Amino acid sequence: MVLEDRKEDGSLPQPSGSFSKSSPLELDVVDPSNQKSSPGTVLDGEKVEKKPGGWRAISFILGNETLERLGTIGLLANFMVYLTKVFHLEQVDASNVINIWYGFTNLTPLVGAFIADTYVGRFKTIAFASFATLLGLITITLTASLPQLHPASCNSKDPLSCAGPNKLQFGVLILGLCFLSIGSGGIRPCSIPFGVDQFDQRTEEGVKGVASFFNWYYMTFTIALLITKTVVVYIQDQFSWIIGFSIPTGLMALAVVMFFAGMKRYIYVKPEGSIFSGIAQVVVAARKKRKLKVPAEDDGTVTYYDPSVKSSVLSKLHRSNQFRFLDKAAVISEGDLTPEGAPADKWRLCSVQEVEEVKCLIRIVPVWSAGIISLAAMTTEATFTVSQALKMDRHLGPNFEIPAGSLSVISLLTICVFLPFYDRVFVPFMRRITGHKSGITLLQRIGTGIVFAIFSMIVAGIVERMRRRRSISAGDPTGMTPMSVFWLSPQLILMGLCEAFNAIGQLEFFNSQFPEHMRSIANSLFFLSFAGSSYLSSVLVTIVHKFSGGHDRPDWLNKNLNAGKLDYFYYLIAVLGMFNLVYFWYCARGYRYKVGLPIGDFEEDKRSDDVMTSTKPMM
Repeated sequence: MVLEDRKEDGSLPQPSGSFSKSSPLELDVVDPSNQKSSPGTVLDGEKVEKKPGGWRAISFILGNETLERLGTIGLLANFMVYLTKVFHLEQVDASNVINIWYGFTNLTPLVGAFIADTYVGRFKTIAFASFATLLGLITITLTASLPQLHPASCNSKDPLSCAGPNKLQFGVLILGLCFLSIGSGGIRPCSIPFGVDQFDQRTEEGVKGVASFFNWYYMTFTIALLITKTVVVYIQDQFSWIIGFSIPTGLMALAVVMFFAGMKRYIYVKPEGSIFSGIAQVVVAARKKRKLKVPAEDDGTVTYYDPSVKSSVLSKLHRSNQFRFLDKAAVISEGDLTPEGAPADKWRLCSVQEVEEVKCLIRIVPVWSAGIISLAAMTTEATFTVSQALKMDRHLGPNFEIPAGSLSVISLLTICVFLPFYDRVFVPFMRRITGHKSGITLLQRIGTGIVFAIFSMIVAGIVERMRRRRSISAGDPTGMTPMSVFWLSPQLILMGLCEAFNAIGQLEFFNSQFPEHMRSIANSLFFLSFAGSSYLSSVLVTIVHKFSGGHDRPDWLNKNLNAGKLDYFYYLIAVLGMFNLVYFWYCARGYRYKVGLPIGDFEEDKRSDDVMTSTKPMM
């Protein structure tokens, strides 16, 4: 199956090495004392050093991000085990709690992005969200520390017979998770754009800085994941939940301190107002002019309002032939312009740039929806894969037992090993075959990830079938299986490849195809995909648990893994993934990439060929 990416006209824009583009540097935030030095003087070096932003600011942002991830991920990496062993929840209930919370957490970035881009800016949004996250971590830590906030310990050989949480205990737990969701809603969509804001992409140095920033960002992200999935999870599993939760909480407190320590170094980009009003204006203007006749090809019979773009826009979009009904919003009719040449009514006349930005959003929605089911397969890694691991031999040598929550490190290591191979070997090899500078297109990369997600679920079903048979044959009353936990490695490796292709491909796709001033929304849309996948997983779990049993037969997701049919559930997700692959292929066939002329100002003569050369996207 080949996915072909189409474009309207002009050359196909290549994906940048960075995932988002920055708004212009706000000159009014630069220290006025720096303006005294004229170019060419010996004071220029001091002027550059004192200028806000750049790598001095990035060091505080990356430090804050690393500590924040160590805190939040460290607390939640082993959460499935915490819910089943400490709160005595059944497997299905614990899975639903995690999936519903993940879904809500990945919905909140959309709200946070809107607030940041429209009203308060990214710094204030991250600052408020950081305190919410810290409060959430403190609350969750208290559920482990105070006996009144968790069920009494139970030494029964059958943990499923232990009493579950009361309303107060469960309510405090949910309260802590809600605080964490609020924190994620502000930090996730704004952290990357706030880092990009520290560079002036109108200069070559700024463009290179953004690309380097993403390399450092994802490196620190991976390091944080590896530490939390190993060291922190081991402390929680082998020593104490109180210590295991207190460490992430303390790290989050340090993250807040470090974030505010860099206040004098940051560049603060002002919010540009609601993007949704601009979208609404295009739709309303097109509807008001719905009776106008617009030719399929520009034959000069109609005039479009196509002024120079604002300084905050990094690329001017050409008028495309897709969704031509929206072009009517940019057609100039009698009385649409003032004597100065500006729109008399923005709800009746919009620019070509504004119309094309709305078209970008419409094109992206089908592709975005196709990514939800493939990401649903990834949610099993934190739920049912952990349940399988708890019933398998996790010993690594005679004295060391691998925590069940640490098993996802296999996926992370797969990503760490594969991404350099992808960049240094796979891309050059495919470039010689396809002629595409990135080897394969972004949509082909996402589609490949969907295929890996399907294979991971098929392999997971096969391994679970083997595990259940061996466990039943062994006859252990606790359901333990004389089978190494590393039998789960193949499905986790495939899941890592799915993430390397699909998840990272989606993130780059959204940021490269969204208009520049909507980059916070672009990042939130990526997390919205995870929200959809989490809710889809929760619905599937609930339906399967309710309807798969009956007539004296246990359901597929029975609390006793050996009595259930977890492998059937994996196969169900694989079948849904196959249908989703066909839908994605259909959406990708008709997709047209955003095409525009890059706009820069680091060449004085502003000639098109010079601009194209100086602002060429980095690979």
